Amino acid sequence: MIHSDAALIIVGHGSTVNPDSSSPTHTHAMVLRKRNIFREIVCCFWKEDPSLREVYNMVESKDIYVVPNFISEGYFTQTVIPRELELEGALTQKGGRTIRYCPPVGSHPKMTELLLRRAAEVAPGVPKEKTSLIIVGHGTDLNDNSAKAVKVQVARIRGTYPEVISAYMEDIPPVAEWDRLTSQPNVVVVPFFISDGLHSYQDIPILLGITSEPGAAASQVEIFRHNPHDLRGRKLFYASAIGTEPLFAEIILDQVRMWNPHWLDDKK
Repeated sequence: MIHSDAALIIVGHGSTVNPDSSSPTHTHAMVLRKRNIFREIVCCFWKEDPSLREVYNMVESKDIYVVPNFISEGYFTQTVIPRELELEGALTQKGGRTIRYCPPVGSHPKMTELLLRRAAEVAPGVPKEKTSLIIVGHGTDLNDNSAKAVKVQVARIRGTYPEVISAYMEDIPPVAEWDRLTSQPNVVVVPFFISDGLHSYQDIPILLGITSEPGAAASQVEIFRHNPHDLRGRKLFYASAIGTEPLFAEIILDQVRMWNPHWLDDKK
């Protein structure tokens, strides 16, 4: 599949306080540029520059694909991005351009495979039959699809481990109660987030009990290297965010391949 006359716009959330938040999006874009599939590939962000409102000025192509680098089909993918990019649905004709809006990467079927791979990598040699797996999401009252995305993955993975559980930062059940939610001697925690931002290397480690104070951005890698953590009578293995997985670049490309002119309408 070659889109030599088309532009690919990858939309990320970004952060005003953590520059690492946008790193995976930029990395995946760089990987795809090397493959020379699109005429242009650019990134834009909700909380960083370049912003969504200026991204059309950054590309010359008349044929544009937009892929949200977001975990869930929720508030941002259904409300914020369409509003900021002035999209009329999955297909928009605007100013002589054809804009195709693709589903977010988190809805891709390969997410399950990536979660299982990340869980295995963080706890090598640990018997699955003695391990509980927790998939952590943010949870939000803006759109319950944020929690739904995690529950979908848990349902798909269930049976691979004795216990596969969803937990959240701002929803029920809270990830802070990970020891009460599980019964196995080994517990693997995988954040279902796009980047290793403040949530994954500061907030969640505090909620888990790994640390009692927020760490600096430079310390994030060390948090993920110090496995296992002996906590509350268990062996706790903490993984980095799923969105840092290199295969995300291929998933972004897959979302373009599988573009459906009705996907957004079906979600309303």
